[in-house]
Amino acid sequence: MAKAPLDLTTGPIGRNLFLFALPILAGNIAQSLNGSVNAVWVGRYLGEAALTATANANNIMFFLIGSVFGIGMAATILIGQAMGARDIVQARRVMGTSATFFIGLSVVIAVAGWWLSHPLLAAMGTPAESLPLAEAYLRIIFLAMPTLYAFAFLSSALRGVGDSRTPFRFLLLSVVLDIGFNPLLIFGIGPFPQLGIAGAAWATLIAQTLSLIGLLWYMRNKRHVLWLGRKDMAMFRIDTTILRALVVKGVPMGLQMVLISLSMILMMSMVNGYGTDTAAAYGASLQLWTYVQMPAMAIGAACSSMAAQNVGAGNWDRVRGTARSGVLYNFLLTGVLILPLILLDRYTLALFLPEASQSLEVARHLNHIAVWSFLFFGVNFVISGVVRSTGAVIPPLLILAASLWGIRVPFAELLQDNWGADAVWWSFPVSSFCAMLMSLAYYRWGGWRKAHMLPAQRGEMAAPAEVPAMPPSPVADPNPEAPPTAAPAPTPSRAGQPPSAARISPHAGNR
Repeated sequence: MAKAPLDLTTGPIGRNLFLFALPILAGNIAQSLNGSVNAVWVGRYLGEAALTATANANNIMFFLIGSVFGIGMAATILIGQAMGARDIVQARRVMGTSATFFIGLSVVIAVAGWWLSHPLLAAMGTPAESLPLAEAYLRIIFLAMPTLYAFAFLSSALRGVGDSRTPFRFLLLSVVLDIGFNPLLIFGIGPFPQLGIAGAAWATLIAQTLSLIGLLWYMRNKRHVLWLGRKDMAMFRIDTTILRALVVKGVPMGLQMVLISLSMILMMSMVNGYGTDTAAAYGASLQLWTYVQMPAMAIGAACSSMAAQNVGAGNWDRVRGTARSGVLYNFLLTGVLILPLILLDRYTLALFLPEASQSLEVARHLNHIAVWSFLFFGVNFVISGVVRSTGAVIPPLLILAASLWGIRVPFAELLQDNWGADAVWWSFPVSSFCAMLMSLAYYRWGGWRKAHMLPAQRGEMAAPAEVPAMPPSPVADPNPEAPPTAAPAPTPSRAGQPPSAARISPHAGNR
């Protein structure tokens, strides 16, 4: 038998949360480094046209992965609630329905994408010299969608039962294989064919497929609680109640990625208006911000699973404790990253800018203003995740929409006449701070405890009336009655590396 998953309904909350979050954080770092390494192979050795090709193709991949991000989160929460209620049958039923849905959808996308790659890239205005390269790359990535989706789903499901180490081990395997196969297939080293840019896509497909096979073999060999074998084929039949919950609850969570993507595009267009130096400075800062967000997204993912299990078990005290610990860890770990980026910014930003670049001082200036917003962003992510653990998915979506499109974008647009580019930089901390306040207010006074993932609960969960009434506490305990739940969102990957569905991260959420 496999080692029992971590029971997130018992034991020290802070310690278990930290240990559960570490593998998620390490996996996100590994994937970002993977993207950086692969971008070097494509950009430096295949040229700018190839790098542009992968960037355009990856925009499509980010959209496709983001579109199912929320459904994956919904499956994680459903499995977590079932495990917390000690309802193993329900957890396996969710596993079967979700697997059938994800794999079926990914096959449809793979087939359609093979034929639609050229029209999609042309509609995006991909440069003519990059279009053939982008098509060759994108078609193979579409073939990889079933394994990308399946690996992402299994990783989310395992985190739902309290196991974050197993997904990390096989994610690390896929990263190592991807990095290793890239030069072999791009340049045709040894017995491997020379495939050029398509080799980068084939490396991803092979790496993800081998890792997925390894993960499935591990679950079968260890007789994992979520493993469905030949005797469990009936579990793969679609349960309409579960499917409805996955779609109804998952789509609003996925829409958050759409809002983030659109706001990223608009903010970038504003920055472009100030010229190359300012755009380059912003681009360099984004590279650093990728890593600054990682603790928050890892802690949020851990809080999501822990909160869902404790909601299922009716342990509202531990839900509250999870929220408190998540917020504290966010401030501690994110702050530890921000401080050296401020004190040593001349050196860290210089990693991404040419020597004596005029953009360096611009980057230092904007970084001093905007980087602090990630402290507020992390709180918002943790608290929103907690709220979603019961099935309350609309309020977090509305809060995100209000903070991005009701505060950030108008703030940057309206104040540029007086503040110039500083209006764009200040829009980040202002909107993030407002989002944090709105999340905390809803967490404290909102009706999220009465929400349900399924239309009719089976009675295992404590009723909202059983939630202990606690007095409000300081920032460390944002709300004395509940938990955090959040799962990472798909992160737009670096050029040269397709965004992996296995990585969930609100990567662009604070851009």
